[in-house]
Amino acid sequence: MNILAYTMEEILDPTNILEGQRYEFLLDLETDEEDELFENGGVDLRVIVAKNEESITIADYFFVQTADKKILDFGLEEDEEQEVLTFVKQHVTAGE
Repeated sequence: MNILAYTMEEILDPTNILEGQRYEFLLDLETDEEDELFENGGVDLRVIVAKNEESITIADYFFVQTADKKILDFGLEEDEEQEVLTFVKQHVTAGE
């Protein structure tokens, strides 16, 4: 799984119910044709990140077909989740 491009947007909470900050990442993924995630139109990974004090964690994520925005029922493997967490931590920290 390679990340080709990404967007990052802060999610604002006008009610102040959520503690800390939230960010939404949209990761454009490159997948091998042999991978079960492979889709002809491409696959994106939407990641919701929670930042509280010095802790940055993945709150939620889901795979989406790029072409029609259909949600795919797949999960990240443990090493892939760690790779994504490292990526988002770098960009959240750099964006401050």
